[in-house]
Amino acid sequence: MKYLIGSDIGTSGTKTVLFDTAGNVIASSTVEYPMYQPQNGWAEQDPNDWWNAVARTIKNVVEESGVDNADIAGVGLSGQMHSLVMLDEAGKVLRKAILWCDQRTAKECEEITEKVGRERLIEITANPALTGFTASKILWVRNNEPEIYAKCRHILLAKDYVRYMLTGEFATEVSDASGMQLLDVPNRCWSDEVLEKLDIDKSMLGKVYESPEVTGYITAEASKLTGLKEGTPVVGGAGDNAAASVGTGVVVDGKAFTTIGTSGVVYAHSSKIAIDPKGRVHTFCCAVPGCWHVMGVTLGAGLSLKWFRDNFCNEEKLTAEGMGVDPYYLMDKQAERVPIGSNRLVYLPYIMGERTPHLDPDCRGVFFGLSAIHTKYDMLRSVMEGVTFSQRDSVEILREMGLTINEMMACGGGGSSPLWRQMLADTFNCDVKTVKSKEGPALGVALLAGVGAGIYESVEKACEAVIETNAPQSPIPGNPEKYEKVYQVYHALYPSLKENYKQLASI
Repeated sequence: MKYLIGSDIGTSGTKTVLFDTAGNVIASSTVEYPMYQPQNGWAEQDPNDWWNAVARTIKNVVEESGVDNADIAGVGLSGQMHSLVMLDEAGKVLRKAILWCDQRTAKECEEITEKVGRERLIEITANPALTGFTASKILWVRNNEPEIYAKCRHILLAKDYVRYMLTGEFATEVSDASGMQLLDVPNRCWSDEVLEKLDIDKSMLGKVYESPEVTGYITAEASKLTGLKEGTPVVGGAGDNAAASVGTGVVVDGKAFTTIGTSGVVYAHSSKIAIDPKGRVHTFCCAVPGCWHVMGVTLGAGLSLKWFRDNFCNEEKLTAEGMGVDPYYLMDKQAERVPIGSNRLVYLPYIMGERTPHLDPDCRGVFFGLSAIHTKYDMLRSVMEGVTFSQRDSVEILREMGLTINEMMACGGGGSSPLWRQMLADTFNCDVKTVKSKEGPALGVALLAGVGAGIYESVEKACEAVIETNAPQSPIPGNPEKYEKVYQVYHALYPSLKENYKQLASI
């Protein structure tokens, strides 16, 4: 029997899972670590915390399972995207990593846009300059910490630093590299033009691989720390969303997934490059060689429901505690009693500003149509509907770009709600499914490791062999038409309020 390891290096912690080749979980281990915020809007972590967490969790699953390490065929790495790791000539960390959610680089984004040109930047990197991406973080260090930048010889992402510690290799892969804003996304290689215009030395960047390719092998030192056999292959792996797409089987045209976590993601697979010239959605290389994905991101998805729960649902929280159930379960039951359209109440989920489709940090949340007939349960349902409509905005852009969506997978905390899944099915007017496995990114990169080790013929074949789905929720006849009327009101509100948002932000 052969086994595979998937390690998912997230922002709150690392989860490592040992699978058999049928995708069954043999052992799992999680280690958390801190995030540092030295100033408002800044976010950093110590890369050695990631490495220690990966080494510890791999050792835990190997020891807990009792599996012979010679039977572990490969290791796959998934990771938080965009986070900047800088190493000196000896491979030592120069400063804490600047994370994906760090917002200090607005001036550097302006610098990138000025030097490359907005349209040209989107043509090459498939995205406008954003504070979350890695290139602006590199320029920030150069502009503000020149003594550190002068010592820098290697630039890596979170999972790629872990790869270096496991294998001694400086490497990355196309899906994660796409989020650095230095990759020629259509051609799946570093962009000499962007690097030259930004004056970044290409030699500091790792070699770019496809996600299932073997990038290196476990060293003797890493073997001692992890319990893995020296020489075990480590594949490219993937950024977190690209890894989740493999873990949910979204690896062929027509398939997509919606994640309702703190933020919301709509992710669609595409065998052809598709770039939005307006920069409203992200196009990245995906974990399937020669393919891409297009992704819309909304910032206040599950966060909107959490905000409502924490401020208005104390009764439900207390009752749920007494019943031994999740408060969201009771909130779902209350929202089910409210008709579609929440009795003509519409919620805009822009409590953190918005990325897709508006790219507007100034917009804010709104309850529109509030009247004396409304109860908190009308407001509750309108929050769920508003988040669903924000995901629909992303779907509409993907369709506008020529992507077909026949089947939608639902992931994240929101995906566990039958009511929310039905809203998605009715609003998108397509089937919505969930996968039986809950391991997402860790399973995805374990399957990539299986492809690299020759266990599966391809990423698509790996998903066919392993990924199982639950019965779909289909649109209920008549419901799509009801949601459509409300969605059209929702869709018209942002343009009407855009200037008012600017006014409010200037006060």
